[in-house]
Amino acid sequence: MHAITIPEPGGPEVLVWDEVPDPVAGEGEVLVEVVAGAVNRADIMQRQGFYDPPPGASPYPGLECSGRIVEIGPGVSGWSVGDEVCALLAGGGYAEKVAIPAGQLLPVPQGVDLKQAAALPEVVCTVWSNVFMVAHLRPGETLLVHGGSSGIGTMAIQLAKAVGAKVAVTAGTKEKLDRCAELGADILINYREQDFVAEVKKATGGAGADVILDNMGAKYLDRNVQTLAVNGRLAVIGLQGGVKGELNLGALLSKRAAVSATSLRARPLSEKATIVAAVREHVWPLLEGGHVRPVVDRELPMSDAAAAHRVVEESGHVGKVLLVVP
Repeated sequence: MHAITIPEPGGPEVLVWDEVPDPVAGEGEVLVEVVAGAVNRADIMQRQGFYDPPPGASPYPGLECSGRIVEIGPGVSGWSVGDEVCALLAGGGYAEKVAIPAGQLLPVPQGVDLKQAAALPEVVCTVWSNVFMVAHLRPGETLLVHGGSSGIGTMAIQLAKAVGAKVAVTAGTKEKLDRCAELGADILINYREQDFVAEVKKATGGAGADVILDNMGAKYLDRNVQTLAVNGRLAVIGLQGGVKGELNLGALLSKRAAVSATSLRARPLSEKATIVAAVREHVWPLLEGGHVRPVVDRELPMSDAAAAHRVVEESGHVGKVLLVVP
């Protein structure tokens, strides 16, 4: 088969569509013939040499895919050859085939195109696990999403609105904010021109955000704490703004607030399976009912993964960039 390899760390040009050995479905796994994958920031970090796959994972980038099952490994039940699926991966999505633990498989939702289903697993699992399973966003509360036009952001907006929450977003252009508004965002903040702390406080009558989904890390830490409401919850899922920041514990204590930081890729298989099962129970009905949809900016050939990485690094997209197997 062919897969995108990374012979050495570097820019997008180091990605090579190369012939590699076929994977084999091991105990508890299925083999999927990939139709499409999607680009995530973690893939870019891996390409740059900053984010190695966890032990035992595929060396190829790609944290989600969609396709058809072509082989069932020992100990797997409930799935059949030919089933159309999408899946959360620890790696290997930039390839023609990938072996996947059965607990990380999801059926393609009714009404969703097989290719576009590749845009779902990573973002849905990230949003559901952080915003709902950890931060427990409730109807009537306010969620602030940094990077509202990203893949994570576009899904967070839709899921929060589906459960009856109010949504504030930050983005860097009017065009991106307009797209967020189309998805249901209530409070639109241009982070290049406005102070998100002041804007969220103004829009909530001084209360602040009950939950914040943050992809920036250190750069926004202090201002995020300022923005939190009493009993607020800050969920950090990215470090685009640095890894070390000063946390004002006094401010946190005075608000009885909480800070959590999580990632999906290196979690044990059992934890990933729990998240995937929760997503299937709670989010798949919303997708099949048309209340939530994947947001895809563009599709590019997987063999041209370098071009897709450039698009994502330049933040010139809204939603997800897909890689389609030629």
